Parts: sequence; structure tokens; C-alpha cells
Amino acid sequence: MEQERQAGQDLAQIRKRIREKRESYASYNFTPAQNDLLRAFFDLAQEFDSNEDFYQVCVAALSEFLGLESRLYLLNREGEELLLYCDSRRGLLPLPEKAPAYIHLGCKAYDSDHSLLIPIHRKPSELQEGRKKTLSMLVMGVLEVYPMEKISKADRFFLRKYSNRIGYNLHNRLISHENIRHLNFINNLVMDIEHNVITPNMYFKHLFNQLKARISDIDELEALITGLKKSQGVPKANCELVISKVSTLHQRLLENHRELLEHHANYSLFLESLFRRDHFAKGRFVLRPRKCAIDQEIVAPQLDHFLNRFKSRGIVVERPGDMEGEELFLRVDVGLLTQVYANLFSNAVKYTAEITSRRGERRKAVAYGREIIPDCFGPGRDGVKFNVFTTGEHLSAAEAKTVFADGVRGERSKNQPGTGHGLAFVKQVVEIHGGVVGYEATEEGNNFYFVLPVPRSEEEAPEPPLLGADR
Repeated sequence: MEQERQAGQDLAQIRKRIREKRESYASYNFTPAQNDLLRAFFDLAQEFDSNEDFYQVCVAALSEFLGLESRLYLLNREGEELLLYCDSRRGLLPLPEKAPAYIHLGCKAYDSDHSLLIPIHRKPSELQEGRKKTLSMLVMGVLEVYPMEKISKADRFFLRKYSNRIGYNLHNRLISHENIRHLNFINNLVMDIEHNVITPNMYFKHLFNQLKARISDIDELEALITGLKKSQGVPKANCELVISKVSTLHQRLLENHRELLEHHANYSLFLESLFRRDHFAKGRFVLRPRKCAIDQEIVAPQLDHFLNRFKSRGIVVERPGDMEGEELFLRVDVGLLTQVYANLFSNAVKYTAEITSRRGERRKAVAYGREIIPDCFGPGRDGVKFNVFTTGEHLSAAEAKTVFADGVRGERSKNQPGTGHGLAFVKQVVEIHGGVVGYEATEEGNNFYFVLPVPRSEEEAPEPPLLGADR
């Protein structure tokens, strides 16, 4: 009964708003061209999905129906700077341009020497209720319309209403796109967790099985000691056998304990870096960079973590001399970059194959290293290239082009477990550090690498690329 009463009240409120709108539209007294413009605007706003197309509709409609030129300025994602995104004469700009000095953000329309500047208001949000409003919470941009001599007083009123329509449509679009980005990020994050944490965490089962075997050894030892205790004149050889077994068992248990601690620390780091609150709040990976000794804090621990797996597959680890002499310090997100190496070493375990070297010798090896690339990111911006090389057959040309794409798996991976997500994760993490990833075929195998920029100063931290409202 209560629900029916509430539904009736809701319908009555909606009918009231419809009547108010009908009365408002009658008082606006828009011209046929202005009414046609609004109808075309609403139709095309639904027809075109991308923000880039929507921007062009906003400026082109004024030109086509009213003969007025216009420019669309919007705040960037950080809400700190007004940028020109679209111009009725030039169309969509390849890269947004900084607004000229005479353009400023405000809640009311104003004139310049040659144009009318109208604020583009945001749609009021329930999330903003009770919060102190900032200008960027109220206004998202500016619509510049010119020439002034063609804008009548009636046009000014229409343009304010038109700008409001742009703001409401764009507000809903940005929320929709942000929600889609959030969902895509969460979907990818679930795959990251499965690939980097849940699947490798099955290694705990192997460690527990080893512990169970050691416990069985203790049972045997207990039985042996009991037998010795009952016997008369225990032979020295038997005593030495007990001592030897105890010593061996002690070392194995210590090794198991060490592996469990390292495994726990490794995946605790992975969990911390994947389950950060900031990731979910922003809908993207948020870096927590700090100055880090790359070789000592990231590469060496991951290599130790994979050594037994390399050994069990007969893979020789070739350690580089250049990473043992001088340590390299960069500001990076340790947890995320550690997972980059975990993914690269995990792939090396799966896909390293034996080859005949240039010397005619059999070789099955993984190697890693780094090198400085001068001016890699522009004049005076050096890069550090980190390599993980494995022997084996080269990727095909088609595989080489798509190897970092999400869900793509090569021909040789059909018999190997995996999702095809690991290298896509590597690419994502490296790029938010401002770097690039790549693959290259070498004489005896395959080299997967990533390049990170060398900071100009110790205080320079990696930041994700700034994205505009349309990106």
C-alpha cells in the first residue's frame, strides 16, 4: 500500500514538472531555427557515442542552424586548466590547446571584444549535497560564440539555454564513460588478481606437500629412535644414521620455512599493490612511487623466488655483470613493478626452450640485464632498458605485433596454463610509470623488455599521463 502511495506521489511530481516545462517553452519564444537546432542536437547527442563526436555536434549545430561560429573549452580531468577541445572552423583538435588569456571560468556569461562567453554548468549531483561547492564542481567549461554583431539579445537567452543542454548531456556522458572505465578497470583488476596472486598462490600447496613429507620423515625417525631405545648395545653406525637423518631433516624444514616466509612476503606485496583503495576510487592504477634499488629490491628477490622452478626445468640462469657492480635507483611503485618481473620470469619458466648455440653447444637459458639508452624519451631524457631474454624459437611476425595485447596467446602456449593477461598487465604498469614495452627477436631466442625514463632529479616521480575530459 505504501509503495502504491509513493508511486502516485512520484507520478504527480513528474506531471507537475512537465507542466512547468511546457509553460517555460511557451515563454521562451524560440525561433523555428532555434527549435530545429535543439531537436537536431538531442537527436545527434543520442546518435553519436564518443565524446569527440559530441563536441563537434555542439559547435557545428550553431554554425549550421544560426550561422554562428563557436569554440568549446573544457576543464581537464584534474579540474585545474581550461583547454580548447573543438572549434567550429578547425573541428576536433588533435591535442587540446590551452585557453587564451581572455577566457576564464565563471558562473555567469560575459563578453570579450569579439565574442560571447557562456559557462557550461554541470548537472547538480546528490553526491555534492552538503559539501562546500567549488567553481569546478559547478562549471565544467566555457562555450565561446562569435561574431558579436550577429548575436541578438534573444540569441543570448537561447545560447544560455543551449549551453545548459550541453552541460547536462556532457555531465551524463562523462559519468557514463567514467563508470565504464571503472568497470573495465575492475574487470582487468580481477584478472590481475587471478593471474598474479590466485594462480601462483597454488605454489603454497607444493610447499605444504613438502612439509607433509618432512613430517613423515619425522615419523620414521621416531620409529627408528624407539627401536634403538629398546635394543641393547646400539651400534655406532645406527647412532650416526639417526644424527644424519635429524640434521638433514632440520635443514629441509628450515628451507621449507624460508620458502614459505618468502612466498608469503611476495604475495602480501602483490595483494597490497592490487587491493589499494585508491585503485577502486579512481578506476585506474594509482602509483605509490618511492626511491628504490631496482636490482636489490625487485629483480634479485623475484629471481630467487623462481630459481627452483628454473632449475627443475633445466634452465640455466645467466646473471649479468652490469647489474652487480653499480646499483640503479629509480622512483617506482615497488609492488606493481615487482609483478612485472614476476610475469616475465613466469613466462620464462614456461617458454624457455633448448637451442644449439653459435658455438654448437646445447643451451637452455634465461638472462636478464639493463642498459642506458640516451635521449630515449626526448633530448636530455635518457631511458633504462630492462631485458629478460630466453632461448628458444622466435615468435612469428603476427605474434610479435600482438604479444602485449590482453587475452592473446601464442601458438606455443596452447599446452601451457595461462590467460594471456600477463604481458598486458606488464604493458599497463610500465606505461603508467611513463615507460614503454617491447619485444625483439635475437640470434638465439627472444628478448622481452621495458624502458623507464631516468628522472631529471631525485625528486621527480613517475605520473600517469594527464587525460582530458574527453579521453
